[in-house]
Order: sequence, then structure tokens, then C-alpha cells
Amino acid sequence: MKTDQIIVNLGPQHPSTHGVFRMAALLEGETIIDLKPVMGYLHRSHEKIGERNTFLQNMPYTDRLDYISSMSNNFGYALAVEKLMAVTPPERAEYIRVIMAELTRISSHIMTTGFLLNELGAMFTPSLYALEERELILDIFEEVSGSRMMCNYFRFGGVVRDISDSVIEKIRKLVFNRLPRKIDELDRYLTHNEIVRLRTEGVGVLTADEAAAYSAGGPLLRASGVPYDVRKAEPYSIYDRFKFDVAVRYHGDIYDRYLVRLDEMRQSIRIIQQAIHDIPSGPVMTGKSQYQPKVPAGEAYGRVEGPKGELGFYIVSDGKQNPRRYHVRAPSFINLTALSEMSKGEKVADVIAILGSIDIILGEVDR
Repeated sequence: MKTDQIIVNLGPQHPSTHGVFRMAALLEGETIIDLKPVMGYLHRSHEKIGERNTFLQNMPYTDRLDYISSMSNNFGYALAVEKLMAVTPPERAEYIRVIMAELTRISSHIMTTGFLLNELGAMFTPSLYALEERELILDIFEEVSGSRMMCNYFRFGGVVRDISDSVIEKIRKLVFNRLPRKIDELDRYLTHNEIVRLRTEGVGVLTADEAAAYSAGGPLLRASGVPYDVRKAEPYSIYDRFKFDVAVRYHGDIYDRYLVRLDEMRQSIRIIQQAIHDIPSGPVMTGKSQYQPKVPAGEAYGRVEGPKGELGFYIVSDGKQNPRRYHVRAPSFINLTALSEMSKGEKVADVIAILGSIDIILGEVDR
């Protein structure tokens, strides 16, 4: 039977694209022959605004990149500027930073898992199961920073304020009791679910070589069999003190990306348990807090292992109050470049799930 190939646009106004993002798909029947991801509908000039702001004014702007992972964004930016200023945060601040970054990773991954089920057609109930746990983590963020999502908590040389004993007790209860049980529950509901496995195993495959060639990072890279994690490859802050494993799987499909996130949540719980046990007392800021910190001339790159992959901030200073150059290596944007390769030969319904398994945030894609 003779058929025509047609181009169908999914998005930029479509609930499955996670925001204003377009997939131009060349179809033959229901099969994807080629697919072109089209970004740029949400461009907010984040980097040019960053060059206009003072160094400190940029901290709350980083919250608005991957707005699900505010604390991780703060972390990467703080590390870059601290390299230029040659300051080291006090011990207690380092522990608080790690705890907040790992809570952020759990919050991001648990939400991604819930919404992946949404993309497979289980409309919203799994998302609400996942969001319930995320709300408990956001309660801690609110108590610590005053905000649930846009935390603006890190500073050059430490954090804004100390955390109380009652907050530490809440975190302890979460990581020693509730979160491990809830992650096991998610595992029990989903991992051997027949429909989940049929829809995800062998779908959207990205090989290790392809993942490396596309500069993929985070769970997308590790699910393809590359055990690369910035926390191990180039340990920052105090990550070299903690025992944890790099989560890795070897099939490179949607199913393995889901499993890697499950594994990573368990490893994050492990890290927080150790940090809560070892956290020392003391100050949380080096020197006094400055509204206008003096940043010497030079260039620096600070990178962290964010929930979505390697998040980097490149800063050039000429000694003035604002950066001369400010650039963000956004993992959502870079991981999205592999979408075309993963989608070829799959069905239209599968592309929605493949996009969900990459876990993008449009605020970070279109900086």
C-alpha cells in the first residue's frame, strides 16, 4: 500500500511537551521516521541579565533555571564564584549544602517518576503519590530558606542561615523512616508492572557510545552503561567523605532511566543519613555576610552533579561588581539533543514517554 510521509508538530502548545517546546516529527503512519526538537520559545535572556546583575543578585536567578532543583543551581553558581574569591565555607555549611542538594535530587527524581507514569497514560494518580513525598521535602526547604521552590539559600562562603535542631530531626525522620519506605512502595507498584514494562523496555534506546557522543549527563548517561558522576569523578564540597555508589544500568531504554532514578534516590538517602550523623556545630558563613562581595578578576567554572546531569557555571570577572561573562551549561538542554536519535523507529505515543524519561525543564532549556 502506498503511503505518504507527513510532518506533524507536537507542541509548542501541547500538554505532553512539558512547556513551550516543539517536536517536528516526520511520520509514516504511526512510526517516527525523523524528529527535530525545536527550542527557543521561552528564551528569557538569563545569561545577559546575569552579566547586568551583581554577583550576589544572580543567586536568586539561578533558582529559576531548573525550578524543581533550586538548591542544586545555587550550589553550582556558589562554587564557581568561590573559586574566584578563594573562599571555603565552614564545615557545618558544607554539610548543610550536601543535605539540601541530596534532598533536591530525591524531590526531582520522585516527581519525574510520578510524571513518567502520567506520560504512559496513568492520568495523574501516580503523580499525586509522588508529589505527596515532594511536599514533605519542600516543607523542610521552606523552614530553612523561607521559600518552597525559589530557595535563594546559598551564599559565597556558606549559607544564609543555620538550620535548627528541630529541622535536623525532621530530616532524620524522613531519611531513616518515611522516604525509604515510600521509595520501596513505588518500586513495588511500578518496577514489575506489566504495562509499565511493555511500554518502556527496549523503547527509546540510547547506546553508551551515542550518549557520550551527545555529551549526555545524569541518569540519561548512566542508564546507557556509563558510570560517570561528577560527585565521584571530580568530588566537590565534601562528597569525598561519603560512601555511596554510582547508579548505573546497561540497556539505555526508558525502563533503565526509571530504575537509575530509583537507585539514585536510595543513594541520596544514604548520603543524607551519613551527613545527619556527622554534621558538626559551628558557623555557617566564612567572614560576615556581604551585600557586595569583592570578586577578583579571573575566570572559573563550577560544576555539580544536578538531578538532571552535569550543571556548570562559567564566570569571567574583570574585578567589577558584575560578571563580564556568565554562562550556564544546562543539562536539560544538552540531554535534549539526543531526543531525535532515541525517537527514530518508535511510535508517536512512545515519543511522549521518551521525552518524559529525559526529564527536561524548559526554564533550563531556554535560558
